[in-house]
Amino acid sequence: MGNSPRFQDNVLVAETESEELRQVANECVGLVAEQFGVSLDWSLDSLAALDAVCSDLLAEGPLTGPRLDLWWKLVGAYTGEVVIRAYGGSWVRHEQAAGAFAIDALGITGFPFGLADRILTGEPFKSLASFARTLPEISARSQRPS
Repeated sequence: MGNSPRFQDNVLVAETESEELRQVANECVGLVAEQFGVSLDWSLDSLAALDAVCSDLLAEGPLTGPRLDLWWKLVGAYTGEVVIRAYGGSWVRHEQAAGAFAIDALGITGFPFGLADRILTGEPFKSLASFARTLPEISARSQRPS
């Protein structure tokens, strides 16, 4: 596995760290249900519901400070965990995800925390659901001969 191209820049995280990320994702499910009345069910479709929650969070402008820190962590962990479950991936460390974690799924490295940051700070045209749904096509294209 260490010589495989998909793990060339990635280092698998310890199981204890993966469990901590799953716990943060569970906290996201609870807080979204409590504050927005939205049930997140760990499906790819639930990321569209979380996109809508993010849109509600941005109603008064981009998030900053402790509010951004909280939601960045929750949204990134939930998104990563959904993709990992859907496509058989894992949490990894990657140099481009300094201060956060990345995911490895279908031979593609993804950055759910980076995406969460972009969405929550108001960057237009970003979507958690699109990120997850396009991963199989990106993987297929990356494996085609040039």
